[in-house]
Parts: sequence; structure tokens; C-alpha cells
Amino acid sequence: MERTSWLILVIFSCLLAFSSGRELKVRQEDKLAAYNHTLATILVEYASAVYMSDLTELFTWTCPRCDGLTKGFEVIDLVVDIQHCLQAFVGVAKDLNAVVIAFRGTQEHSIQNWIEDLFWKQLDLNYPGMPDAMVHNGFYYAYHNTTMRPAILNAVKRANEFYGDLDVIVTGHSMGGAMASFCGLDLKVNHETKNVQVITFGQPRIGNAAFASYYSKLVPNTIRVTNEHDVVPHLPPYYSYFPQKTYHHFPREVWLYNIGLGSQMYEVEKVCDGSGEDPTCSRSVTGNSISDHLVYYGVELMCEAWRSCKIVHDPGLVEYSKTDLQGNFILSRDPAAPILKMKTQSNGGGNHI
Repeated sequence: MERTSWLILVIFSCLLAFSSGRELKVRQEDKLAAYNHTLATILVEYASAVYMSDLTELFTWTCPRCDGLTKGFEVIDLVVDIQHCLQAFVGVAKDLNAVVIAFRGTQEHSIQNWIEDLFWKQLDLNYPGMPDAMVHNGFYYAYHNTTMRPAILNAVKRANEFYGDLDVIVTGHSMGGAMASFCGLDLKVNHETKNVQVITFGQPRIGNAAFASYYSKLVPNTIRVTNEHDVVPHLPPYYSYFPQKTYHHFPREVWLYNIGLGSQMYEVEKVCDGSGEDPTCSRSVTGNSISDHLVYYGVELMCEAWRSCKIVHDPGLVEYSKTDLQGNFILSRDPAAPILKMKTQSNGGGNHI
């Protein structure tokens, strides 16, 4: 069965790679986002940390993934939607002088099943206030119609009230990248946040060409990093025969790929054009690799183990927790409050959900 599933994946990838036809171009009138390698390598560590299932370590920023380029980060809110298996955090990075929002990617029991499901996703929702713009209902819903949006907006507001008007940087990997994009757009359109930057990793397509055009004008400071043959940026499929109806990436893509032979390999970071679908970037190869999806810049973007929505936290976090009737909860503290001092319990005495 597994072999059959992978055969389907490869066949579809090949069909997409060799499809041709008249393409609808996204016109990018404004200045494209400038790629900053250093910032991308910092943000990918935030995108990795949000996958941690030990909420005590994540909330206190003492997790093994919190000890690299992100030292000194102050978590304000950690949002966990048990009902829909979603997780995100909001905090302040003083070295970046910015609020950082990070969304976790898919936490399905099997990432392979999630990827295969994306082959059949249809454009099924009109984006409010954008004529002809259509988006993926599931990704839209995950941000707009769960506990994610109100908790994140509240945390950003509290951070700005305490620290002043900070820049906002939104990031995420995989499905988390899709949610990060909707969040960045929401902050610009509905909350008039001045300086919003979005950097995502291995993000799927989330809307059609009309949506991509609106998005690129409203959130021009956006970078989508793709890696080698990562399958997810190729999904849902782009059909050049149906340019008005098909999914379409927004700019700007930065494609990572290796060149060389044997031990003489080095990574190239190709800054792509303003179309969102640059044929010389990730679309120039077949998207058939899950392993390329799970590691960016040498950083793992996955949970410690692929399992459904399992988290653990110390009972001492209860005083920081707000829970709704569905069991979804927010761990929240005032900005600049002292770092929590509690014993992290990853394997033993913590509460498991």
C-alpha cells in the first residue's frame, strides 16, 4: 500500500513537471522583498522550535531548539488548539527589535497522508474584499476560525503596548507557512500593522493568481524559502492549462539547491523573479522529496516523533493557562515578566494531553 502511494506521488509529480501551456503571470509592480540570509537562518530556528511538544520548555524558552540564534527570546503567548491540532507562539526578539510569530506545521499522524491529500485540494473560498481571489478553505480556516487568530492578535497588541510600535515578523514551515501568510495579510489589511515581514519555509500554495497578486501588493516584504525537491511547495498542483482557476504561489521565492559532485558540494540560494511561479526555481525540478521538506539550512523542521497532537507540560503552568470549553488553551504572561523558574519534565511527571 505504501509503495502504491509513493508511485502515485511520483506520477503526479512528473505530470506537473512536464505540463505546459499559457501561464497567467502575477504582476509585481512594487519593489520585491530583499532576501536576507542571516535573518532567514534565524527565523528557521523559530519555525523549528514551535514543533516542540514540551510546552514548559517552549514557554520558558529552555528547549534544546531555543539555544541557538534565538537566545533571549521572550515568549508572551503560547497558543495550543487541541481541537484542530494547531500550535503557535508570539514573543519579542529584542535583537531583531520585533515581535515574532511562529506557526507549527502539520502534526498529522502521517505526513505522507497529508501530502497525498493536498493533491486533491480545490480552491473553495472567496477571500473577503478581494474580487476573484480564491483560497484554500482548510488553510484559511486554520488561522481565521480557530483559537489562533484572536490569541495571536491580542498578544501582538500587548507587546506593542509595552515595548512600543515594533516590527512584526511572521514565520512557519509547511502548513505553518500557510497560516503565517494569512496572519501577515490579516495584520496588514485588518489591523493596519505598519511593518510586517513574512518568511516561510516549504510552504504550499494557498490561493489563485488573483489572490497572489493582491497578496504581493499588500504584503510585499514576503519571502518563501523552498528547498531542493521538497514536495510541498509543488502542492496543491499548479495547472498551466487552467491559469485562472489553478493555485498560484505569490512572490518572492528563494530556492535552495546543491551543486557539485561528491565532497565538493555547496548550497546555492537562488533569488527568484516576481511571478511567484519562476520556472527556473523550484518548478524547474520534480517535487518528490519529503526529506527535503523536513530540513532547511541544516535545521530540522519536525516534531521529535511523528504522533498526533501529543504535548506535555508542568503542572506549574496552570496559573498561566486559559482554557476554553473545547480544551484549547493559551499560556500567557505579561511582557517582560521574570523568566519562569520551574522544573521541566519532558518524560515523567508532566501532564500529557
